[in-house]
Amino acid sequence: MLGSIIVAVVIAIADQVTKAVIVSYLVWGEARTLIPGLFNIVYYKNTGAAFGIFASGGSARTIFLTVVSGVALVVIAVLIRKSDRRSAFALSLIAGGAVGNLIDRLRYGSVVDFLDLHAGTLHWPAFNIADSAITVGVVIMLYLSFFASDRESGHPPRRQILK
Repeated sequence: MLGSIIVAVVIAIADQVTKAVIVSYLVWGEARTLIPGLFNIVYYKNTGAAFGIFASGGSARTIFLTVVSGVALVVIAVLIRKSDRRSAFALSLIAGGAVGNLIDRLRYGSVVDFLDLHAGTLHWPAFNIADSAITVGVVIMLYLSFFASDRESGHPPRRQILK
């Protein structure tokens, strides 16, 4: 459990430090090209959830998303206590990302996004360290759910069961 807490705290701190740098050195809406045609550092405020969904809705939306984040963190904490090491790591990434974005939502009423990937006309919505941690955590959980064996029970991976 201590390792899970450390992972979550490191993610939340890294997220907040990088966002503080962005807020300090860029003005809202500013973009600086790091790799032409591929990667920019930007300063955007996301009032919605992932990738800007629920972006309209005012204070009711902010309250809703804050409550959902808080409930999710409690559920994740319970799941971590009952999980194997790999699942606990994935859940810790998700928790750290959720904390990082929750801090933004409480401080600013929005989430600071600053990583901007694009290639030609393809443009991914801006994101941050917290979003990345959440995404990696979810991908790990999906992998563990469908492809990894359950060593404790000896059950084969679910993909073998589905064949």
